[in-house]
Order: sequence, then C-alpha cells, then structure tokens
Amino acid sequence: MTGKQELARFLRGRREQLVPADVGLAGEPSRRTLGLRREEVAELAHMSVDYYARLEQARGPRPSPRILDALTGVFRLTPAERTHLFRLAGTQVTPLAAPVRTVRPHVAALLERIPDTAAIVTDATYDVIAWNPLASAVFGGDLVARPNLARRRFLGRPPESSSAEEFGHILVARLRRAADRYPYDSGLARLLAELRAGSEEFTQIWETGPVHAPGHRTKTVTHPEAGRLRVDCDVLTVPHDDQQVVFVTADPGTPSARALRHLAAAGQGLSSR
Repeated sequence: MTGKQELARFLRGRREQLVPADVGLAGEPSRRTLGLRREEVAELAHMSVDYYARLEQARGPRPSPRILDALTGVFRLTPAERTHLFRLAGTQVTPLAAPVRTVRPHVAALLERIPDTAAIVTDATYDVIAWNPLASAVFGGDLVARPNLARRRFLGRPPESSSAEEFGHILVARLRRAADRYPYDSGLARLLAELRAGSEEFTQIWETGPVHAPGHRTKTVTHPEAGRLRVDCDVLTVPHDDQQVVFVTADPGTPSARALRHLAAAGQGLSSR
C-alpha cells in the first residue's frame, strides 16, 4: 500500500467514526451516511470538497501542514495521532500552533461526577478553563477574575509557605515544556513576558531549568471566615490535550473537610496562598 493510500484509509476511517454532534453539527433523523459526509469535513476544514475527496481517493497532492492541522482539528486528533497523520502525508511534523483550550466532553462530565471534590482543569499555560460547581462555590470569583495560576502565584501577593515555593517550581517546569511545544503561541509568549518582567523569582527559577512532575501536594488555604484550612491537591493528567485536572479535597472527618462542605453549601469564596 502506498503512502497516499494509507493516508486515504486513515482519513476515511476518522470521518466514519464521527457523528455530526461530535463536531457541533445538527443531526438528521433519516441520515444514512456512516459518520460525517465529505462535504461536512471539507466545510469544517475550510477546503474545497473536490480537494478533500481527492485526498480520500489517494489521488490528491501532498497536503500542506496547514491542511493537515485543519484536518487534525476536525477529526479531534491527539498529538500522537497528529504526528501519525503528518507522517502518512510525507510532511515534516511542525510544532503545534497553540495549547488546547477546550475541554473534551468526557472530562467535563467527570467534573460533574465528583460532587464532594472541588476540581478545576488547566491548560498547558495554567489557564483555568473548566471547573465544577463545588470549585465555583469554594474559589468564587477568583476562577473568573484571576484565571491563570502562574499569574496568581508570581504576580500576586508573596507566598508565605514552603508548599507555595514548591508550587512555583512546578509551574515553571510545566511552562518551560509548554514553551518548547508551542513556540508560536502568542498568548503563551505574552504570559512569559509578563512573568519575566514582574517576578524576579520566576526568572530565577526559569534559569535553573526545573524538572517537576505533577503529583500529590498538601497546602494551606485561608478563608476570611473559615480561617486556615488544610487541603490535599492531586493532579490527573489529560495527555491527549496537554491538560491537567486538579482535585482539591480535605481528609474526611477533619475540621477542614467540614469547612469545605459548609463553604460549598453557602456559596462563599476562598482565597489560596
């Protein structure tokens, strides 16, 4: 099988695995087409129907990185699948244009299934891009007013604990990886420029090249009424999208656990340090 034929088979397979709802299109009750139509893929990828049809028929020209990235978006490919697509097309793999800043439905559904845990999702630049109702009740307006954890850590009030110092190294390590993966993302470039200009600590940590993996952390948060609360932070990675889900809990039966339940029920805000 030639490279063009392998690419054609891959594209047909991906198209047939999707349904209109997967890509935001309205379905039809009497629809007989398996998966998406070629016309729908072409429209979503901003290319002509004839051009896409020739790709699926193994008679088109070698697609450009722009075309391949458009198809990556339509077919919801993971980074590994994107690399495979580029290789099938005989095209050099280019860096990703930007971090994924949308949350997959199954990740969003996960947040709703853990009502006793506050959970947030961060993208590769530490923007908070999703949270569950308990997190909203616990963290309040901070999720909207200060949605980037790196800005909050390095450009907010000075840290007062060793756990905050450790978190600073974790933040920088992940941002360095993001800078390598998304060298053309303007939002990330602006964030790094702000942090360098506004935080000597950030610059010093960056220059050391820290290497930290996400894991379990215990920290203290302060609430104006509930006082100091001891909570656990655990991270679940979403490797397909370079995202992390952060779960915030307290040990069962502790005053902190009771305070979190009270704050969630009352819908009050919580500030972290």
